[in-house]
Amino acid sequence: MEHLRELRNRLLIAVAAVVVGIIVGWIVFDPVWAFLKAPFCETPQAMQLRPGECTLTYGGIFQGFFLTLKVSAMVGVVISSPVWLYQIWAFVTPALYRNEKRYSIAFLGLAVPLFVGGALLAYFIMDTSLAILLGFAPSDAVATIQIDEYLSYVLIMLVIFGVSFELPLLLVFLNIIGVLSHATVKKHRRTVIFIMFVFGAVITPGGDPLTMMALAMPMIVLYFLAEFFMFMRERRSPATEDFSHLSDDEASPLAEDPPLPEDTTPLDDDSDPARPGEDSGSSR
Repeated sequence: MEHLRELRNRLLIAVAAVVVGIIVGWIVFDPVWAFLKAPFCETPQAMQLRPGECTLTYGGIFQGFFLTLKVSAMVGVVISSPVWLYQIWAFVTPALYRNEKRYSIAFLGLAVPLFVGGALLAYFIMDTSLAILLGFAPSDAVATIQIDEYLSYVLIMLVIFGVSFELPLLLVFLNIIGVLSHATVKKHRRTVIFIMFVFGAVITPGGDPLTMMALAMPMIVLYFLAEFFMFMRERRSPATEDFSHLSDDEASPLAEDPPLPEDTTPLDDDSDPARPGEDSGSSR
């Protein structure tokens, strides 16, 4: 019950932090929306409805409200992340050993920059990707992009790139806990690189070659860095005895008894040494 009460209290603190972040996101909605809309405004199709003005459309009464709510929730989760991440860490850390705490801090310190780096890469290539996708339309067609459709595209791109940059970190984690070896990663290197290109083509919303290459190439670089880390780690780690050839049902040999000292003579079975305080020749 103490653990459940602690979990409840930490969840309440995390939810309260997210709610405060959503309120802040609602207040700063205009500059955030201008930041998210900037990639679309770089395309020629953004000026078709109103020349010289970037324009998106919406087709529902409540669509504008839900758009503001989605953007505010996204901002709230981001700016409150130090609070809810700390609550998760504070709840889990008592059950971890010292080395596990050290690895957890290191992985968290790498996971956040990798996710942010992937999201920033997606943001900077988004205008070119949109221009390629919208360029396939006939020249006499007018692009009326819905606000919710564009926001979904932006969020999917940011999340996909951010999470994809975490995959090499997952390989390192599996290597540290002993699940994945460097020899296995090296053996399947070509297959993994091919899968990364396929993954970049399938997972991205547009599926254009630019987005696929922009996602696959950094993942390959991070993959090689993870492989190099595995190689160096296994090279520096002390060699351990290999028991893989032994059967699970085979009993290990018993250790031999240590030899007796030279001045020690074993007692005969029928010998009865005298007890302290008794005469050895006395009768019972």
